[in-house]
Amino acid sequence: MTADNDNRKPTTLRRDVTVAAACGVVVALMIGAAYASVPFYNWFCRTTGFAGTTQVSERAPDHVLKRTVAIRFDSNVAPGLPWKFEPEKNKITVHIGEVATAHYTVTNMAAREITAQAGYNVSPPQVGAYFNKINCFCFTQQTMKPGETREMTVVFYVDPSIVKDSDQANLNTITLSYTFYRIPNPEKPVAEVPQAPSKSSKL
Repeated sequence: MTADNDNRKPTTLRRDVTVAAACGVVVALMIGAAYASVPFYNWFCRTTGFAGTTQVSERAPDHVLKRTVAIRFDSNVAPGLPWKFEPEKNKITVHIGEVATAHYTVTNMAAREITAQAGYNVSPPQVGAYFNKINCFCFTQQTMKPGETREMTVVFYVDPSIVKDSDQANLNTITLSYTFYRIPNPEKPVAEVPQAPSKSSKL
């Protein structure tokens, strides 16, 4: 029986090493996936329009269709952000493929400088793959001084390829929603006070 036990020990040891190595690989993959999940999710949303994420375009489409669609504008601020944020018009009608510009007015109601950035989506969510922005205030952070009022714009169009999507055949309204979220202002460096020359240097 002693010989049998001795023969089993190397086999058991190899199995334990294999299991430990497999667990290590799984943990490494999980850690890598955690770091990659955010950029991958952002890429996935931009590519597919998932969750109503809109697209970014550098140029206008080469043709405009006769079909029109109404664009509704929804504006919000997150709790704790003392800004007033509203669209110039609540609704406009555009041709599919037409480049349009919408204007918003933002006012910092606080007595201090505040930085914020707008999150966005469209509904119905499936339309996100066809809603293209050429320029938008939401692309960058916005820093506003106390009491400052600023006009912000978004330039967009609805991709003509939407007419090939049978699920959007009856689409007549798209809602573009924005929500401003506060971003902590970076602390400004304090200027160093010049040191007075020591008495010993005068001697």
